[in-house]
Amino acid sequence: MNGRGQSLGRGQGVRLPSLDTALPSGANAREHAVLLRRAHDARLTGRPTPAPLRPVIEDSWGRMRQFGIDPDSAPPPKVARLDELQRFRDASPISEVLPLIRRSLVSVADEAEHIMLVTDAAGQVLWREGSRRMRAISDRVGLVEGSYWNEGSVGTNAIGTALVVGRPLQVYSAEHYVRSLHALTCACAPVHDPRDGRLLGAIDVTGPVSTVHPSTLALVSAVAQLAEAHLQGLHHGHLERLRSVAAPLLAGLTRPALVVDDTGWTAAAVHMEPVRRVLLPKHCETGTAWLPALGECALEPLPGGWLIRPSPGERAVPSTVTLDLSRPAATVTVAGDSGEWSQRLSPRHTELLLLLAVHRDGRSGVQLSHDVFGSGQHVVTVRAELSRVRRNLGGVIESRPYRFSDDVRVRVLTPEPPVDLLPGSSAPGVRELRERVRREDLFDRSGR
Repeated sequence: MNGRGQSLGRGQGVRLPSLDTALPSGANAREHAVLLRRAHDARLTGRPTPAPLRPVIEDSWGRMRQFGIDPDSAPPPKVARLDELQRFRDASPISEVLPLIRRSLVSVADEAEHIMLVTDAAGQVLWREGSRRMRAISDRVGLVEGSYWNEGSVGTNAIGTALVVGRPLQVYSAEHYVRSLHALTCACAPVHDPRDGRLLGAIDVTGPVSTVHPSTLALVSAVAQLAEAHLQGLHHGHLERLRSVAAPLLAGLTRPALVVDDTGWTAAAVHMEPVRRVLLPKHCETGTAWLPALGECALEPLPGGWLIRPSPGERAVPSTVTLDLSRPAATVTVAGDSGEWSQRLSPRHTELLLLLAVHRDGRSGVQLSHDVFGSGQHVVTVRAELSRVRRNLGGVIESRPYRFSDDVRVRVLTPEPPVDLLPGSSAPGVRELRERVRREDLFDRSGR
């Protein structure tokens, strides 16, 4: 190596591409693999690395040390029973677009001696197809249907790490923390719910280390985007059918009402400002219930949804809000005298609610713009996102400044260890919180 050194990552000040590929532009794959192995050996023995790792790999290896993952004798990943696997498959929204994913990737993977994998949000492999030779190789490392490939199970890998950071990622050779995976190259792209941004799972293509190519990640990312677009189309089609069913009923009403699907997404509204989504009780039944943003409502079942008629009068306010960040899929739960409602959160809404939970005195739009984007130029975006949050959580979030209502108790459930707080977030305010967590007991497992 010459005196200037070689780089395993992208230099500071260089704009990162949208796809986090493993092979630097113009690099020889074999030479790069050798350099990665030297960096891996050096890092594990406490010696200086011959070149810096990519930041996403550096961060992941830090989590591996916290998890206590042994790079030389990591246990095989947990594998679900066949009946459990089938239950997870049936529950996965990605199952609705699986034929599209297969048509797009299986033949390509088979010809290139790769395998295609589809996982859920927890990193469990739900489906695996492709090259017979590569299936045999993956059997030996436990990359089988039903196995869990999150970071806590098998260390740094494209599936687990992409699910953590929430963006397409390629992991090559010795970038894998566990040595038994150094013979693999993997490209993975998360699949998000197009309605609210929540993580649904991931699509991955894995092959022998000799087959690494940046275009693999581009292909997987494109298929993930196609799957999300198709899910969006299915959602719109369902709401349109529900709207058609409810139209004659709504035409005869003279008071405010709206029609929502089984998960609370609004299909139609009359005599009122429509909300994008209503938080429905976990066990929705015919009768009267208090709903956030709407107050006391009468609920009537419809084919594929509900007719909701708000009652006039003062709207009650929840007494407790719980922001659960202990799992990869963040949720917010509002509770009051009339019951409890939970909703999964998009990454952006998770960041905003966490920042407001920490700053109980409130934050202005400019402050939140700096907290989330690193500058004050995104106030309009912040206001739009918080407007959506406030519509969903009526009576919980106040404005001028933005803050949780003084009457609401806020609890924040953190991961274990707490320094893994929103590891996929690059928001300056969240990164600062991670540093505070390292220095002080900012949160505990029971809340703030």
